[in-house]
Amino acid sequence: MATIEESRALDPEKLMSFVFRAVDEVGATLNTALVVMGDKLGLYRAMAGAGPLTPGELADRTGTAERYVREWLNAQAAGDFVEYDPESGRYTLAPEQTVALTDETSPAYLPGFFQIALGSVIDSPRIAEAAKTGAGIGWHDHVHDVHEGCERFFRPGYNAHLIAEWLPALDGVVAKLEQGAVVADVGCGHGASTVLMAQAYPASSFAGFDYHDGSIATAQQRATEAGVEDRVRFDATPSTAYAGRDYDLVTMFDCLHDMGDPVGAARHVRESLAADGTWMIVEPAAGDRVEDNLNPVGRAYYGFSTLLCTPCSLSQDVGLALGAQAGEARIREVVTSAGFTRFRRVAETPFNTVFEARP
Repeated sequence: MATIEESRALDPEKLMSFVFRAVDEVGATLNTALVVMGDKLGLYRAMAGAGPLTPGELADRTGTAERYVREWLNAQAAGDFVEYDPESGRYTLAPEQTVALTDETSPAYLPGFFQIALGSVIDSPRIAEAAKTGAGIGWHDHVHDVHEGCERFFRPGYNAHLIAEWLPALDGVVAKLEQGAVVADVGCGHGASTVLMAQAYPASSFAGFDYHDGSIATAQQRATEAGVEDRVRFDATPSTAYAGRDYDLVTMFDCLHDMGDPVGAARHVRESLAADGTWMIVEPAAGDRVEDNLNPVGRAYYGFSTLLCTPCSLSQDVGLALGAQAGEARIREVVTSAGFTRFRRVAETPFNTVFEARP
C-alpha cells in the first residue's frame, strides 16, 4: 500500500497551489453567510425571472440599502452565483441558480444547506472547547439556524423521493399505508417527514417522536398548518423510550447516527414493531471506508459530523458516536445486533441511502 513520505523537498508550486485553494475556501466560507443573507432578505427571490437588474433596482425591490446590495452582488458574481454584464452594470440570476436558490419544491433547493452550515460554524467555538475533553453538545443546544436549516435542507429530498420512491421500495408497506397503518416517525425533528406521509396516506395514523421540545412544538404547528393534526400526534420522547406497540412502520430520517445509543434505539424499534412490521432507516449517503467518502458530499457530511452529529451523540447516554458517514456495514451491525434478521438497501440518492429492516 502506498504511504505518504515522511519528508520530501518543498515544492513551491504545490505550496502556492494550496494557498490559492485556501483562498477559495475562505471565499466559500464567507459566501455561506452571504447566501443565507440573500435568502433571508429575499434578494434571490427578487432576482428570479426579473432579468438584468442594477444594484439600485434590486435594493428597491427588496427594501434594502443599495450600498450593501451592490457589494453582495459583486461577491455573488465573483463566485458564479449570479451573472454580471460589465457593459450595463447589471446582474442576472440564471435559470439554474434560480431553481437552486428560490424553488423550495425542487430537490436541488439549497438555502437550507447553507443555513445549517452557517449555524454549525457559529457554534464551532463551543465544539472546539468540547473536543478538548470529549464532552458532547446536544442538538437542543445549537442555534436556530441549525434546527431550521436542517429541516430546509432535508425536506426537498423527502418531498421528491419519500412517497414516490422510498416507501414503494419497501416490501408491502404502501399497501398497508393505503389501507390504514400505524406509523412511528422517530427522531422526527420539525415533522417534515411525518406530515408528508400523513398527507399522502389519509387512512393511516402517525406519531412523531423527538427528544427536543422545541422541534416537537414546531412539528405540531406544521401538522396544524397542513390540516393533518387529526391523524398526527407528536411527543417529546427519546428514541429508546417512545410509546406505543404493534407499529406497522417505524421510520428514522437522518437521525440514527446522531443517537447516543443507536443499538438501544434499534432494540426499542424491534420491541415496538408488529410481528410483520417494517423499520425504514434513511441515513446520509456514505461508503464503508474513509476513502469511499473523500468526495464533495462526504466532505460536507464529515464537516457536519464533526460539528453536529458526533457532539450530539456524545452528549447522550452511551455516546456511541457513529458519525454521519457511518456507512452501510456499520448500520447493518447496529440493526442486526438488536435482533433484526433481515436488512437490505432499498434506495439511494446522492445525499441519502435508504435501508429496510424486518424482524
